Amino acid sequence: MVKRRLLGAALALLAGTGLTAVAGARSPAAPSPQRPNILLIVADDLGYSDIGAFGGEIATPNLDRLAQAGVRFADFHAAPACSPTRAMLLTGRDHHAAGLGTMAEFTDPAQRGRPGYEGYLKLKMPTIASALSARGYYTAMAGKWHLGYAEKQSPKAHGFARSFALLDGAGNHYGIDQTAQWRSVGIGVGTQYREDGRLTTFPEGAYSSDLFTEKLIGYLTSPARAHRPFFAYLAFTAPHWPLQAPADVVAKYSGKYDDGPMALRERRLKRMKELGIVPPDVRPFQPLAVEDWTTLSAERRRVEARKMEIYAAMVDRLDQNVGRLLASLSRSGDLGNTIVVFLSDNGPDGGGGAPALHDPRTQASLGIDNSLENMGRAHSFLTYGAGWAQAGSAPFNRFKGYTTEGGTRVPAFISGAGVTWHGISHALTHVTDMMPTALALAAGPASSARKPATEGRSLVPLLRDARIAQVRQPDEAIGEELFFGRSLRAGQWKAVYPAPTRPPTMLSDTDGRWHLYDLSVDPGETRDLAAEHTDILAGLVRHWHDYARRNDVVLHPAAD
Repeated sequence: MVKRRLLGAALALLAGTGLTAVAGARSPAAPSPQRPNILLIVADDLGYSDIGAFGGEIATPNLDRLAQAGVRFADFHAAPACSPTRAMLLTGRDHHAAGLGTMAEFTDPAQRGRPGYEGYLKLKMPTIASALSARGYYTAMAGKWHLGYAEKQSPKAHGFARSFALLDGAGNHYGIDQTAQWRSVGIGVGTQYREDGRLTTFPEGAYSSDLFTEKLIGYLTSPARAHRPFFAYLAFTAPHWPLQAPADVVAKYSGKYDDGPMALRERRLKRMKELGIVPPDVRPFQPLAVEDWTTLSAERRRVEARKMEIYAAMVDRLDQNVGRLLASLSRSGDLGNTIVVFLSDNGPDGGGGAPALHDPRTQASLGIDNSLENMGRAHSFLTYGAGWAQAGSAPFNRFKGYTTEGGTRVPAFISGAGVTWHGISHALTHVTDMMPTALALAAGPASSARKPATEGRSLVPLLRDARIAQVRQPDEAIGEELFFGRSLRAGQWKAVYPAPTRPPTMLSDTDGRWHLYDLSVDPGETRDLAAEHTDILAGLVRHWHDYARRNDVVLHPAAD
């Protein structure tokens, strides 16, 4: 369990507008010329407004202090789902170019065997870890990998000196191996782990966020690191389903969500406007597939509210572990020279696993106990549904899996060494920007290795000058395709083509045409301007097809 004294130390060291060391901590040997440590923290399926610094009510003091001491990105984008985002995050390349054209679990017959749809990170694809390792950095990761199962596809093969990795897209947070049960009902994930490339197991009874943090702290404090700068990647599996969290943390949120998801959505929107995260006159997207809370029975409301309580506890525990890691870095004298990058890998998940897992008969046959008393424990299996997800994605359109703003716009911030102002940036930024940013931050004696090609932009100038409003020109386009859904963003304009088919965990509502939105006045994507600006839409669609050709995108046979 996270000790209170460590959390207190973490809070103390983050007080003020920058990161400073607590009293008694060792100072770095050479503070001025030293290249910075880089700590990359990724949450799994975290909603846009889940943490306090982005409008949420969940207790996230460590993340909030980091965010408020750095630059928060209000218009930061990822892929609509996890493994494609992670491929872009680590390589700076489009996920099709990196080998994750789609999630391996949902590869369509039309995509199998095609270049870019290997289902794992391409073996010779440079990563942040391999590039920084070649420049003298110590590299370590702990948490979700989701970029390949074989040893030659593991973090060890992609530049990480030390690693403890969940290979699957999700896992029981208490380490119970439910692979066979999950796959029997069509969920192609389980609980497979590798440490330093070798198959290993999750110590049953541990909790995922605690274990991953412990592992990373161990790697960073080991003698093998010596006095080298580090690149550390902490990839939480929280708050991805199954919703599971320690009972004492869940108890903190008892009763907080009894008025339902739409009431929570309104509270968060109000707070986001106050913070300046979204415009005060923003028009939110109208939620989809949400039941009227007032028509539900008291028992049903209690069950649904408990799901959100558990979800909140997962985010809370994630934050506690961030505090634990920061306290360790303070004790070792590393914190003052560390830059922290935080983001979610996609929008919140409004689907949630195979439908069969929500059938009481199937649950009984698989040993799943979803009684109110057992919810959130190791043998429960819960997701929280479209209502709570759209409380977390508001004011944006839909959630995880969609190329709309609710699927791709995520909370992100950079804080710490080298960040010379703090505030909110509304610049269009993207997950592929992390690779060039990391390389720019680590500038120093370089190896003879060629600088990896990336599609992103370095955010370092923006981190050092509050006057910089954009890192991209208005005509610079960012394309996306996943599950056959498409989008193209250029400046204020965004074109969206809903998918003709979707995995079974997502809603299907395509109308078989492109839509156009002006995000400068309509970030909620509530007004389709396709008929009014046919020339703008045609230009964006041409850009999208150029993007698709460059990246070997395979479209659905029924698509144009």
